[in-house]
Amino acid sequence: MEGDKKGFPYRLQWISNIIKHGLFWHGVRNNLARIGLDFMPYYWVQEATSAIDPPQIRGTDKNFEISIFGREEIEYIQNTIIGIEEKDLIEDLKNGEICIGLKNKETIAAYMLIKRRPFYFRKRYFNLKPYESYLHSMYTFEVYRGKGIAPYLRYHSYKLLEKEEVTTFYSVSEYFNKSTIKFKKKLNSKPIRLYLNVRLFKRWIWNFTLKKY
Repeated sequence: MEGDKKGFPYRLQWISNIIKHGLFWHGVRNNLARIGLDFMPYYWVQEATSAIDPPQIRGTDKNFEISIFGREEIEYIQNTIIGIEEKDLIEDLKNGEICIGLKNKETIAAYMLIKRRPFYFRKRYFNLKPYESYLHSMYTFEVYRGKGIAPYLRYHSYKLLEKEEVTTFYSVSEYFNKSTIKFKKKLNSKPIRLYLNVRLFKRWIWNFTLKKY
């Protein structure tokens, strides 16, 4: 399987995509965070709040298969994608999280993670009930973008959880990440809270509630 880390040409394409998908301010925020000035406004979102027409993958290639990913796939993802070096996805699996992914002829096209237990997000506590879940870390590999894969995989994650009587799906959408907000709208998602997390030099942390919907 070929990875996304391809040196300077890949980085140029990465910058182009940031501008193309309305992620300029998202990139600015990330760069400020790297020097210790981390200001992150984000929505706490409930997804699939009403019935959804099943999303379809665009294009003529329909040879995609959904599966639960294990250690082999996780290690490939961890070693391939720029920007997730600090995340310990293997530890997430050990803690009971589910990694659901989509493959195209044995090549990973996309993946996401699912929490079923209460957790902290940037020092804010979220208490999940037995029928609730938290969906996070959605990622589509570059070659498969523009095909509607993110909503397709997300929809099937709902169906997987419903088999286990999990009927409420939450997630976080960063305020400046317009691409994420756009794809979640296709899944009849609604914001519940607008929060702000401030972290200075990885030492001082504050959490604020800016708005309730």
